Amino acid sequence: MSDFADRLIRWHRHHGRHDLPWQNTTDPYRIWLSEIMLQQTQVDTVIPYYARFLARFPDLATLAAAPVDEVMALWSGLGYYARARNLHACARTVMTEHGGQFPARAEAIAALPGIGRSTAAAIATFAFGQRAAILDGNVKRVLCRAFGVDGFPGSVAVERRLWALADALLPATDVPVYIQAQMDLGATVCTRGKPRCPDCPMQPICVAHATGRTTELPEARPRKRPPVRTTHMAVITDGMHLLLVQRPPKGIWGGLLSLPEFDRDTPPDAWWRAVAADVPAQVTPLDGLRHTFTHYVLDIAPVRFTVDTLDAIPAIEAARVCALDAVDELGLPAPVRRILASA
Repeated sequence: MSDFADRLIRWHRHHGRHDLPWQNTTDPYRIWLSEIMLQQTQVDTVIPYYARFLARFPDLATLAAAPVDEVMALWSGLGYYARARNLHACARTVMTEHGGQFPARAEAIAALPGIGRSTAAAIATFAFGQRAAILDGNVKRVLCRAFGVDGFPGSVAVERRLWALADALLPATDVPVYIQAQMDLGATVCTRGKPRCPDCPMQPICVAHATGRTTELPEARPRKRPPVRTTHMAVITDGMHLLLVQRPPKGIWGGLLSLPEFDRDTPPDAWWRAVAADVPAQVTPLDGLRHTFTHYVLDIAPVRFTVDTLDAIPAIEAARVCALDAVDELGLPAPVRRILASA
């Protein structure tokens, strides 16, 4: 254990990542934004979103003052949309409760909306030089392999053990470099598939390598077939406009605009009669698609309803009429964008 941090820090000097857009700064706003975007999302995907966000919201005050719809629109396609809602809520909280200044201690940062213990520690370390351990997915994988930690790392007992290990391994100095090195090693060398063991500074002390268990550790989540849910989505259009609905703030695609949905067992003609009995519509089934979430699979059967006008469709809650040529600027879920592109 005493050799772990030294190996990482030495390795990072020559092989770590040093020029990512959110590095080489102690600005807590930029560091916080990158850490939220990097949750569950790879660096290459995040970089263009990060640049667009900073171009539109260059500082915390600008983000806090923006309408949440605009934040959601810029986030569209990045997934895990609760992050965007929490990002906006966090900016407003920092402005109203902390005078526009991020708190410096990890414990205080973790109390803000959308920031957990590991993310708070990363912000406190990179922005304020605090000595705090992190435990994101990359770090969990490195620790499980290097120290031969059995069990699924998402379970309470294993995660508790990994936090104790992460705290014990913290060096006395060079903590920001050490934290970044952990992230970089997991992202570029000790990867989930095809780890580059010959290039790893931990190879001489790695339990998984020594015991031939590199592909087994960390242990996968106990497998359970995800349930399949089904829905119809209605593309209601007059050729120039589209009817969309605002989704509730919580749940999947929370706060985004989406297509109206109705039960898969309901025939489209019957649904339309219930929604707008007096409005003639041409009903056209579209190609279905499957969208996979973390905990379930959604089978979508889109149906296009072509009408002469959208002015007389009263029975759809939270409905909003949008111009078709403005759809690209809206915050829409990725599968809805695919449906509209094919429709």
